Amino acid sequence: MKQLILSAATAAILGIAMPAMAQNVAIVNGKPVPKARVDALAAQLAKSGRPVGVEMQGQLKDEVIAREIFMQEAQKRGLDATDDFKAQMELARQTLLIRELFADYQKANPVTDADIKAEYDRFAAANGGKEYHARHILVENEAEAKAIIASLKKGGKFDEIAKKQSKDPGSGANGGDLDWASPSSYVPEFSAAMVKLNKGQTTQEPVKTQFGWHVIRLDDVREAQLPKLDEVKPQIAQQLQQQKLAKFQEELRAKAKIE
Repeated sequence: MKQLILSAATAAILGIAMPAMAQNVAIVNGKPVPKARVDALAAQLAKSGRPVGVEMQGQLKDEVIAREIFMQEAQKRGLDATDDFKAQMELARQTLLIRELFADYQKANPVTDADIKAEYDRFAAANGGKEYHARHILVENEAEAKAIIASLKKGGKFDEIAKKQSKDPGSGANGGDLDWASPSSYVPEFSAAMVKLNKGQTTQEPVKTQFGWHVIRLDDVREAQLPKLDEVKPQIAQQLQQQKLAKFQEELRAKAKIE
């Protein structure tokens, strides 16, 4: 009979103690460290793109215990009561609250596949057409440009002259090579002269722009090589999300009554 009473008492004690222990991962200097802290830390890591596996649970437990030890020491020294700490806490509160606001807005106003397709179509329309592979030699005055054209007519090598005389630091070292680009990539005077050339032709008169005087040669022409939608979809989605968020911020500013 006595043994039965003891067993019942033990069971009762365990029944009360075990759930309490399950709620905590440790007790540090008499203060419980709740398991909820481990769960919160794991959730935060997962939210930032770092999923937490079972093998990391021990590391997370060690981390929250260490934090509790350090927090207790900081509180013992009264650091949580300083004006500087309070100011930092307020700034952190503001930052977190604003971040939650923006996350809530983006969740309620997602970028759709239709939005992405429409933006891609606008990009394709603006950047479609033809691309030109041109070279140029940039000099300071018209006389120099005319002398270069005359030299080319006598058999001078365009790339060699560009390396020696071009004032364009970007293309000069590469023989005047401007690589593939759409006409809209250049200033209007340059583009207008370039698109009139046939493949392999060089301008017979110097072309004046805000940068100086150019001698232009057209090496090749092709249809614009645009990336496929799937290749740029993540970048377009991110850009549209930023635009939506910027518009939301501006709307809030416009509605606010500031005195």
